[in-house]
Amino acid sequence: MGSFKIVGGNKLSGTITPQGAKNEAMQILCACLLTSEVVTITNLPDILDINNLIELFKGMGVKIERPARDTIKVQAEDINFEYFNTDDFIKKATSLRGSVMILGPLLSRYGRSSLPHPGGDKIGRRRLDTHIIGLKKLGATIDPTTKFYSLKAPADGLKGTYMLLDEASVTGTANIIMAAVLANGTTTIFNAACEPYIVQLCRMLTSMGATIDGIGSNLLTIHGVKELHGTEHRLLADMIEVGSFIGMAAMTGSELTIKNAGVKDLGIIPDTFRKLGIELKIQDDDIIVPQQDHYTVETFMDGGILTIADAPWPGFTPDLISIILVVATQAKGTVLIHQKMFESRLFFVDKLIDMGAQIILCDPHRANVIGLDHTHELKAIRMSSPDIRAGVALLIAALSADGTSIIDNIDQIDRGYQYIDKRLKAIHADIERI
Repeated sequence: MGSFKIVGGNKLSGTITPQGAKNEAMQILCACLLTSEVVTITNLPDILDINNLIELFKGMGVKIERPARDTIKVQAEDINFEYFNTDDFIKKATSLRGSVMILGPLLSRYGRSSLPHPGGDKIGRRRLDTHIIGLKKLGATIDPTTKFYSLKAPADGLKGTYMLLDEASVTGTANIIMAAVLANGTTTIFNAACEPYIVQLCRMLTSMGATIDGIGSNLLTIHGVKELHGTEHRLLADMIEVGSFIGMAAMTGSELTIKNAGVKDLGIIPDTFRKLGIELKIQDDDIIVPQQDHYTVETFMDGGILTIADAPWPGFTPDLISIILVVATQAKGTVLIHQKMFESRLFFVDKLIDMGAQIILCDPHRANVIGLDHTHELKAIRMSSPDIRAGVALLIAALSADGTSIIDNIDQIDRGYQYIDKRLKAIHADIERI
């Protein structure tokens, strides 16, 4: 396990470009399993989670070419199902949350799929009911005698149906879409997730020959086809990186330009940061964060304390709640952070409190942040990254803190942010991998 050594208090400056979207990449790679032809993906992030999924694919017999680190050619001409019984498959699949999205494509194309319970961030219970119930509604049966999620399709294939999802799960919606595109008949999914990543997945599938209506809404109609062919697809900019860089600029009082930020796909993310008093300038597809010594939190129109809560898209993405929370620690004013989805995601605030932040953790889902307005700088400490997003929130705190901080367990950060130390050095951060 590596660590970051960070000397805080330095101004950042220059231009930084976000990587390709991690969450989109997981779905897009799994969609490659739906065809025997070559699928080319560009703007691919070079991060641990993506590279681990690619290694899992290689074990499954998928042909992989990588002419550049941000480009990959995937051909799932055939799948080695014997690999699914190996310890190597179990080890790789259980370490990776995104592995759950192989279920839908394999079930639809081959009539069977199997997976141990996937891993990922330790941010609380992350149930898979939406995935399994949706696949069962398409006709799949699950073997109750095994610890695996072992699914089989009927002999004549999956059958289209109407379903109302119990939650607008992004990965659950993706899994069901990928199963439905090769099913017999028409599938209607109501309360579908409609994140930009789902939109991108649907656009890619239609370019492969799928027929999908309602793209971008929470009501999708999918007319099953017999087969899909290859395509080329470019990933969006990672909106979580964009939000992280906005927060980084604000906390360190720096001016930064975020290049090719994918502004039209950011939803309410820019306006949510503006509610904290952070100025943002949009120029074409770039975001300029001006240097600010102070930023003042807005209140609601009736004078009530600002509450920022996560919600399904087009609400505020839960992956940026940790970033918003740390940025609020140096705002002028008070913010209630309400993280609704995961009961352990706010448990990193004890490290921020040790750094001098004024935070009251009300319960596992809510934290009241009293901003210090830079009248008291955070102090450097040694800490450990509990998950991807909290890890970057702590990194942002360390960049603004007085003194030298050490962040351990940075594999968690590397899972979601490519070459983060090198990229931050390029904008004058004092960070070293040790």
